[in-house]
Amino acid sequence: MTGSAYLNCFYGILYRELYRFVQQRSRFLSALVRPLLWLVVFAAGFRAALGVSIIPPYETYISYEVYITPGLIGIILLFNGMQGSLSMVVDREMGSMRVLLTSPFPRSYLLICKLFSIALISSIQAYVFLFIASWFDINAPLAGYFYLLPACLIAGLMLAAVGLFISSLVRQLENFAGIMNFVIFPMFFLSSALYPLWKMREANDWLFQVCQVNPFTYAVELIRFSLYAKWNGSAFMVVAITTILFVLAAVAGYNPRMGLLGRKATGE
Repeated sequence: MTGSAYLNCFYGILYRELYRFVQQRSRFLSALVRPLLWLVVFAAGFRAALGVSIIPPYETYISYEVYITPGLIGIILLFNGMQGSLSMVVDREMGSMRVLLTSPFPRSYLLICKLFSIALISSIQAYVFLFIASWFDINAPLAGYFYLLPACLIAGLMLAAVGLFISSLVRQLENFAGIMNFVIFPMFFLSSALYPLWKMREANDWLFQVCQVNPFTYAVELIRFSLYAKWNGSAFMVVAITTILFVLAAVAGYNPRMGLLGRKATGE
């Protein structure tokens, strides 16, 4: 097959995801309301607990609302990545996923197109959130909005790959909802999304160690640095390696001879 055929395949999967996203307006609103609630309501209490200002890695004082903005972008990417993977469970139960995976294109390419589509939609949601956050005087340097796009794409790809791998292990939609909550909330709270790591170390050294091995922490830090037009090489490497590992695991999970599809076919 030619390169244009592969490109048309990607466009088709992206269009399908965008169409589903537009049709599910509640999904878009819930993805925005959740971080806005943290930003407007809960930030006041957290700020009182942490103090008026905190010291981020840039050695300048900023408000708590500004500090948690990258973490709230991260939760948008996290929830959308998991919900995008949830659609794979729905498609599998409805039978439409089997039609997709039996196309002449390689299975790995189809799944990667799915992941990129989820990451693109997540990035759109992140920029909409930043637009609304600007109404509350939360702004980043102009260059930061350009640096943010690749950071959102790679972070969104990682989180979507995690969700896709989990979806390959789940047999029923009801089970996936519980597992999704079991994954989302520990990843979010045990990271630097709401508190700086030095604050975690002051509170509990065990929590600090968990936050350090949490890949979501590095996704948030990559977004945080990019908003200030800075480069965090260590965070990028962790996110990139984690993305590759979970993409490979997800592709293996949807392999008929290795993953869930094969187990269901053999009746295991």
